[in-house]
Amino acid sequence: MSIDRIGVIGGGAWGTALAQTCARAGRSVTLWEYDAGNAAHLTDKRESKFLPGVKLHDAIAVTTDLAQMATSGAILLVVPAQAMRSTLKALAPVIAPNTPLIACAKGIEHGTHKFMTEIIAECAPKALPAILSGPSFAADVARGLPTAVTVAAADADVAEALAHAMNSGTFRPYHSTDVRGVELGGATKNVLAIAAGIVSGRGLGASALAAMTTRGFAELVRFGRACGAKTETMMGLSGLGDLILTCGTPQSRNFSCGVALGKGEAAATASHGKLAEGVFTAPVLLEMARDKGVDMPISEAVAAVLAGELTVDAAIESLLTRPLKSEE
Repeated sequence: MSIDRIGVIGGGAWGTALAQTCARAGRSVTLWEYDAGNAAHLTDKRESKFLPGVKLHDAIAVTTDLAQMATSGAILLVVPAQAMRSTLKALAPVIAPNTPLIACAKGIEHGTHKFMTEIIAECAPKALPAILSGPSFAADVARGLPTAVTVAAADADVAEALAHAMNSGTFRPYHSTDVRGVELGGATKNVLAIAAGIVSGRGLGASALAAMTTRGFAELVRFGRACGAKTETMMGLSGLGDLILTCGTPQSRNFSCGVALGKGEAAATASHGKLAEGVFTAPVLLEMARDKGVDMPISEAVAAVLAGELTVDAAIESLLTRPLKSEE
């Protein structure tokens, strides 16, 4: 499979950054943006208002017409997790059969408990579901700084073709067939990043942050195994790698949300108007963990704080007073 034309759905920071790297990889790129004002800005200024100073590559065409996705050899879906279904319902009728659709959102759908590739399979049954995840910030990718991620599809040849199509040199995708492991890591780490931010915002120190991140990773591994993910995937870029990145820097919107919570800000305003997927994922993750009998105390504490069921101090106390046990 050779992929020369790539469509990108979503003209926010991450969508624009991925469009940039695909263009640098030598692909012809069509960037679709639903907001006419933002699309006009991208077209006229050739610069994203979310990534100031980054000029759009000449190989990127901006459109508000979904029908222009029809000729794409692969399409990156760079929309929020909770908007994935509605986006796919609009996109599915215009794409060719066997088009790879790569979810770039890290989350789980409310109500259905479905992962992003499951929504793709349901809403666009003739497409080929795939997932892209890993330790990456839009600003770094857009500026061409070295970044490594994982792209996964059930078919190894499809996954490899997608990796080659997006490889720009500084943006290095590794390929995998462990679809569930890759998307599970991305969704879970967002919740744990909020916990890390709370620890930082509360001023609990570097030792506490290291302990929380490590025990949070143990939760990710337990949940992953229960969902059939491979251990090596969770130890890789889309699991441990992404967790390390998002649990220690204000560039992470989930970490920043946690910092605000740790400083006493209310859950309703802690995201400061920015999308923190972990806020939406936390209650769903907790429901799924309970259904599978997986113990995830850190994720449970985050969900309780976000729901207003526990104060930050009470949540911290609940973790510190848990019975002593062997490390696993």
